Amino acid sequence: MAGNFSPSVGSCVWVEDRDEAWIDGEVVEVNGEDLKVLCTSGKHVVTKASAVYPKDTEAPGSGVDDMTRLAYLHEPGVLQNLHSRYDINEIYTYTGSILIAVNPFRRLPHLYSSHMMAQYKGAALGELSPHPFAVADAAYRQMINDGVSQSILVSGESGAGKTESTKLLMRYLAYMGGRAASEGRSVEQKVLEDVERYKLGEPKTYHYLNQSKCLEVDSINDAEEYHATRRAMDVVGISTEEQVVIALSLVEKILYFTDDISFQDAIFSVVAAILHLGNVEFAKGAEIDSSVPKDEKSLFHLKTAAELLSCDEKALEDSLCKRIMVTRDETITKTLDPEAATLSRDALAKVMYSRLFDWLVDKINSSIGQDPHSKYLIGVLDIYGFESFKTNSFEQFCINLTNEKLQQHFNQHVFKMEQEEYKKEEINWSYIEFVDNQDILDLIEKKPGGIIALLDEACMFPRSTHETFAQKLYQTFKNHKRFTKPKLARSDFTICHYAGDVTYQTELFLDKNKDYVIAEHQALLNSSSCSFVASLFPPTSDDSNKSKFSSIGTRFKQQLVSLLEILNTTEPHYIRCIKPNNLLKPGIFENENILQQLRCGGVMEAIRISCAGYPTRKHFDEFLNRFGILAPEVLVKNSDDPAACKKLLEKVGLEGYQIGKTKVFLRAGQMADLDTRRTEVLGRSASIIQRKVRSYLAKKSFILLRNSAKQIQSVCRGYLARNVYEGMRREAAALKIQRDLRMFLARKDYTELCSAAVSVQAGMRGMVARDELCFRRQTKAARIIQTWCRGYLARLHYRKLKKATITTQCAWRSKIARGELRKLKMAARETGALQEAKNKLEKQVEELTWRLQLEKRIRGMTWCRGYLARLHYRKLKKATITTQCAWRSKIARGELRKLKMAARETGALQEAKNKLEKQVEELTWRLQLEKRIRGMVSSLEMKIDETEKKLQETTKISEDRLKQALDVETKLVKLKTAMQRLEEKILDMEAEKNIMRQHQQTISSTPVRTTLGHPPTAPFKEAEFTTPVAGNAEKSAAERQIMDADALIDCVKDNIGFSNGKPVAAFTIYKCLLHWKCFESEKTNVFDRLIQMIGSAIENEDDNSHLAYWLTSTSALLFLLQKSLKTGGSGAAQSMKPPTATSLFGRMAMSFRSSPASGNLAAAAEAAANAVIRPVEAKYPALLFKQQLAAYVEKMFGMVRDNLKKELSTLLSLCIQAPRTSKGGMLRSGRSFGKDSPATHWQSIIDGLNSLLVTLKENHVPLVLIQKIYSQTFSFINVQLFNSLLLRKECCTFSNGEFVKAGLAELELWCCQAKEYAGPSWEELKQIRQAVGFLVIHQKYRISYDDIAHDLCPGLSVQQLYRICTLYWDDSYNTRSVSQEVISSMRALMTEESNDADSDSFLLDDDSSIPFSIDDISSSMQEKDFVGIKPAEELLENPAFVFLH
Repeated sequence: MAGNFSPSVGSCVWVEDRDEAWIDGEVVEVNGEDLKVLCTSGKHVVTKASAVYPKDTEAPGSGVDDMTRLAYLHEPGVLQNLHSRYDINEIYTYTGSILIAVNPFRRLPHLYSSHMMAQYKGAALGELSPHPFAVADAAYRQMINDGVSQSILVSGESGAGKTESTKLLMRYLAYMGGRAASEGRSVEQKVLEDVERYKLGEPKTYHYLNQSKCLEVDSINDAEEYHATRRAMDVVGISTEEQVVIALSLVEKILYFTDDISFQDAIFSVVAAILHLGNVEFAKGAEIDSSVPKDEKSLFHLKTAAELLSCDEKALEDSLCKRIMVTRDETITKTLDPEAATLSRDALAKVMYSRLFDWLVDKINSSIGQDPHSKYLIGVLDIYGFESFKTNSFEQFCINLTNEKLQQHFNQHVFKMEQEEYKKEEINWSYIEFVDNQDILDLIEKKPGGIIALLDEACMFPRSTHETFAQKLYQTFKNHKRFTKPKLARSDFTICHYAGDVTYQTELFLDKNKDYVIAEHQALLNSSSCSFVASLFPPTSDDSNKSKFSSIGTRFKQQLVSLLEILNTTEPHYIRCIKPNNLLKPGIFENENILQQLRCGGVMEAIRISCAGYPTRKHFDEFLNRFGILAPEVLVKNSDDPAACKKLLEKVGLEGYQIGKTKVFLRAGQMADLDTRRTEVLGRSASIIQRKVRSYLAKKSFILLRNSAKQIQSVCRGYLARNVYEGMRREAAALKIQRDLRMFLARKDYTELCSAAVSVQAGMRGMVARDELCFRRQTKAARIIQTWCRGYLARLHYRKLKKATITTQCAWRSKIARGELRKLKMAARETGALQEAKNKLEKQVEELTWRLQLEKRIRGMTWCRGYLARLHYRKLKKATITTQCAWRSKIARGELRKLKMAARETGALQEAKNKLEKQVEELTWRLQLEKRIRGMVSSLEMKIDETEKKLQETTKISEDRLKQALDVETKLVKLKTAMQRLEEKILDMEAEKNIMRQHQQTISSTPVRTTLGHPPTAPFKEAEFTTPVAGNAEKSAAERQIMDADALIDCVKDNIGFSNGKPVAAFTIYKCLLHWKCFESEKTNVFDRLIQMIGSAIENEDDNSHLAYWLTSTSALLFLLQKSLKTGGSGAAQSMKPPTATSLFGRMAMSFRSSPASGNLAAAAEAAANAVIRPVEAKYPALLFKQQLAAYVEKMFGMVRDNLKKELSTLLSLCIQAPRTSKGGMLRSGRSFGKDSPATHWQSIIDGLNSLLVTLKENHVPLVLIQKIYSQTFSFINVQLFNSLLLRKECCTFSNGEFVKAGLAELELWCCQAKEYAGPSWEELKQIRQAVGFLVIHQKYRISYDDIAHDLCPGLSVQQLYRICTLYWDDSYNTRSVSQEVISSMRALMTEESNDADSDSFLLDDDSSIPFSIDDISSSMQEKDFVGIKPAEELLENPAFVFLH
């Protein structure tokens, strides 16, 4: 491809780099064949044009699932695609049918859950993301459908993850194959468990363990692995029998086993003995060429090995240090030097381990239980990858031979797949050459003359050495193109393998090729007291004193031929495991190392095979979308995509391409040629656009400049005109100002003069007037004073004169009276006639006294009247003074103003001014005092208002608290009522359990028992509804009851409709059962017959209308039973009434709510409901019937729900991906999708939802059941759409997001229209709504992780967000995904949560549980709903059902 590529300036290319293998850059200069490239690292590289590869700048950032879809199929393109996917934890990638697995060196449990296996079950290869489950499923489907055995080849070097991939394959095949019948253990457990190497202690202390570079593995618990190995042995049939304790520890020279002496113990003993043998070292002995154990440590390990093998310690030492030579005449014992003894020790350990391994393999194969006569099989081959080290010995030679054979098989398979692809597309492929490596295989295994044959020949000669063997190779293959001799090497040779040149060192070839059992070792172990060890070394038919030679190479070649024969009879599948770095750490991607593994794994060879044909394959729409700009007129004229592609290629002048049925096939380099031409077209288009833009910008600049000049000129001219006008205005203004100023000054002088004259005149006149007024006021005041004074003096003189007169009169009269009294007293003594005079005098005295008192009272009243007159005078005087003060203050202020003006002219008024000022101050003080009083009054009024407001607020608060208290009291009453109901239910359930338990005990005491544990039902002719009673009359009554039951069943088994929205059948059955007292019967078969009738009625699982009718009927009957059936222990509960409110607030609330009318209505409704539903004591058959009804309600609910899911599942698979349209399709008119358009699938979903809703509403299904059906259906839609979005990269696009969002809008509209029945269904689409909403955001790179996690997608986990962000690509607007900082944040959070297996799962599970209970159904109905329901009319005509009227 590189040779056909002609880069130009600006082309993006890949350049070979010493450190990074390949690095991308841009061509900045072209000088013939020399290119100057500016790399992305910043450095400049000069290289040849033939050494660079084109780079696809339009490749998605997250890579592609299948690398055959790459625009350029070459080494850097493959490497970059793997690197891009590895960065986003996409470790699996297809190359055609080959799966490449890059080891992540971290746990990714979300990729291997059982739910993930369910997703790949039945999915076509390539439909979902690459995965070993997809390969295993493809193999399983081909075996089942095509009847051909399958094989899966897993290869890779150490640490690449071969074993894990193999486990995943076996796990999936076990998942598809089910479980084994023996011992209840699964096939998966039997196959996946592997026997691990037993650890005696620290690995560093053992010689054999130190031969490996890997001494320990992180995150592996040795104790757990040991117990897992024990359990695995149990599974594969390595049994445990007797329990003993065997002690043996490395540190304390004892090793502990706590298990059984049997196969397990014997196996671990042999492994421990091998490890101890490895620590036995030898030193020179006393004799020549002899050897003995080196030290005490070696003796201890030798003794321990002998104990574990149950053989003699001395015999074991002799078998290692001596060799017995048998001649014709005698037997000679030969001692071995330390080196030979070490080789003998290693040979013994090797043969022991080999025999033990073979025994374990045979045991595991026999325990799996595979049918030897089975027609088909699926074989999984875990093979080590190609090896090339600094030192390569016989092991690497055998491994590379295996990989050469498998590579030939792989090349044939890839070539075959290419042929099938070409045949499928109907293109010519006859001239494509096949790349074969048969010459390398002939070099190694050809007989005679091959390397293995020459090695066997050298091993047969005792004196042959590795040098003679190497010389033989040099002579035989000196002219072979695949065989070379390294320089400065005496015994090395190099073979040119398909993956590269490998140099082998022949020093140990001869020793490692020899596979014979030493006679001393055979005899020693055969004589072991341990039967297991002895069974590993059975006696041979040959002479036991001879060592039989066997070639490892020949035996290996035969096994390889047998393996290839099996593989040739199967359909192969390939998985290539890649180790991304030698540090075995996550996040490190070493390009050079991975390239080498890709070459060794044959991936590059497969690419070469693809490049030999048509490496670039593009669908028609993709091809037209990319290269339609080369010939736009072709897209307009042609309505057919193949014809358009052909015209386009003819237009550009390409040759050698092929047009298939669905794809365009291009030869190597043609894609680069098209991209170069496309770049040229884009460059020319860019030049035209630049020219137009520059012309537009220049024109725009000129117009702007011209408009600016015009604007400046107009501004300047306007400025000059404004200046002239301003001068004229200023001149006119100056004249006007002068005129007005002069007029103002003249007016001001006149005004001031006039004002002064007027002021003087006013002042003088005012002073004269005030003087006159003052004089008049004084004169008037003097007159008033004189009047009051004269009046007062006159009244005073009169009062004094009157008082004196009265006093004189009284004194005179009293004197005269006393004189007369004396005379009368003197006369009275002489005569009694004077008595009368005395009395008269006494009366006169009394009269005078009364008059005196009367005068005193008159004088007092006169004083009071004077006091009141004086008081009135004072008030009048005070009011007059106040009025006068106010008037005077007003006049004083006016005079003060006038005096201030006249003060300059005269100083005589100063005293008057001071007096007036004092008066003004006094009046001012009084006014301030009045203002303060008014202020205090106003503040008091404000405080009163505030107090009133606070009083109102306090009143409102108290009212609110009263309401809250009432609400709390009401809630308490409700809670107490609910508590009592719960207590009643608990008592009912306990009573039901007691009844069921008693019945079970009764049944257990009787010999008759049914298979289900239910009481046996009598035949119809002996069936009875009540307790059997002897007598012919009773038998006839029972027969009549049987006939009545038959009539009832014959009537209700068909759809007899509804009454007032309730099923007539349920009501009729309930009334009949109630009348017949079946609920109280200890034995009856009516319930069994009804259950049998319902079961037979719902046999047709596809008729939703029929299922909906019976769902309504059974749920209504279940409600009636729930309300009616009472157990024996619920009597106390029935008498309990809801608690009444005892607090003040409760009584107030009850008084507020209660009214005579409402009480009467409630009582009437309760009475009507009690007339329909009557509590009865339930017996065992009734309780069992109730449970069976509940089970049938759940079953019918699940059938209706599953029918809807089944109907929608096919549509959902079509709704997840938007239709693919090419640019040609968009340019050509008249193309439509018609009835197959995906937009119609959403409408089909809506139609399905509406159709079922109409059916459910027609059959009056309870609202709670309808809501649950649609809630679980929408949850199913959410799971299917969301999981498809995460598993299919082509679905995670911008256009697909818009398409799904439009469909979800249709579902939302439906939910709004059917709000009552949809319930919370719309909330079930939370995950898919948030995911789709994220897909259709344009500027994702500006969004932070917090915005995504908390605002946009709060319902999605980190794993789900990471998967969406990494899979996203925009096929419409070429928008970018989120920034690398957000990706890094998500990756860090996923690493923190990696220990939690549940947190790593990003797929959703479908919930198929029953989401309701009997109480939910009971709460959706009311007893009064069944009032007024008419029974079945057919039964009303039957005289036996008179009670239904």
